[in-house]
Amino acid sequence: MRNYNMDFIRGIAVLGLVFINCYSFAIFELNYTPLTTPPASDNFLHTLSLIFVEGRFRTLFTLLFGAGLYIQFQRQQCIQPLKKRLYWLIVFGLIHGLLLWAGDILFLYGVSALLVLRYLDYTDEELKSKAVFFTFIALLATAMFMLGLNEEPLYRDSPEFYQIYNSYYQSIGAHFSQNITMSIYMLLTVPILLLWASAGFMLIGIVAYKCNVFSDGFSRSGLIKLAVLSLLLTSLRLVLDSYEQGIGYALQEPVNELAALCVALLYIHLIVKLCNNSAQIGGLIQHVGRLAFTLYISQTIMQLLLFKVLFPQWALSFNRIDYWLVAICLVVVQLMFTALYCRYFKQGPLEYLWRKLAQIKREKIA
Repeated sequence: MRNYNMDFIRGIAVLGLVFINCYSFAIFELNYTPLTTPPASDNFLHTLSLIFVEGRFRTLFTLLFGAGLYIQFQRQQCIQPLKKRLYWLIVFGLIHGLLLWAGDILFLYGVSALLVLRYLDYTDEELKSKAVFFTFIALLATAMFMLGLNEEPLYRDSPEFYQIYNSYYQSIGAHFSQNITMSIYMLLTVPILLLWASAGFMLIGIVAYKCNVFSDGFSRSGLIKLAVLSLLLTSLRLVLDSYEQGIGYALQEPVNELAALCVALLYIHLIVKLCNNSAQIGGLIQHVGRLAFTLYISQTIMQLLLFKVLFPQWALSFNRIDYWLVAICLVVVQLMFTALYCRYFKQGPLEYLWRKLAQIKREKIA
């Protein structure tokens, strides 16, 4: 029986990604660059993002990916077909990252899932132990990396920013060159900073699925503990936001990763209770979840066209509220596309291509 809750969660996750990724399409390595004196909306949206958005939807995706991996393993009882799918996902990720956008997550998911495959037949306790170990490694590595950073703040109305902007937007070729450079840098950081957290969260997703979290949610006591942890960790992240260097700055991302995990699990509980595994509740969002791969890549294409081709001046003038307005418009467009597309097709074009490529690979090997 299909788990409609998971389709709904995946739909929310892919649409939510737009609200954090949108900043990176102007100048990837700078993310959002504020004015020297930012408007009040900047502070408000930044706080809102730290509470509800930052890392939350990416973590939702990671938890779902782990659960989905386990579901496929249950159906096939064989690792080899899963490996073929993951190899192709890695290929898609390399193409996406090197040619389009260095912020790709497909390569990371493919590599992390290959590691996770080794533990699919572990007991729940063994999975929890591995998840804690991997997450600890990731948080420690991230804190040490951040501790070594000592960068001066950069503002959008400074001469330094204009120099970076001019070098970045001098030609399409400059964009591709810098994107490839950043993609290679991101690929090199995967085994050091990103792999372990991703694998750890996938393992947590597997445990959550085996404990029926994706079908029933959490118990009352479990929910209270999760809510308290979410509140404490998110509050600590907000307190740490004032630090620009030192231990406080180094702890920002590790604390945010843990807060994102707790909040993402809360989102899962709320969606499970709302959807109640019904195909009729949130049907459009469920369709979005089934087209997640296609919509994720289309988000990149649309934002590259907007920020790199049609409106490159946006990088100079946009405040946070402007990026969010664009994100809202992109969400509306994707909802409209999904509603129209799913009238005629049951599977997204990239989902179909991925499945076919994996099948051809298996046939050749056989």
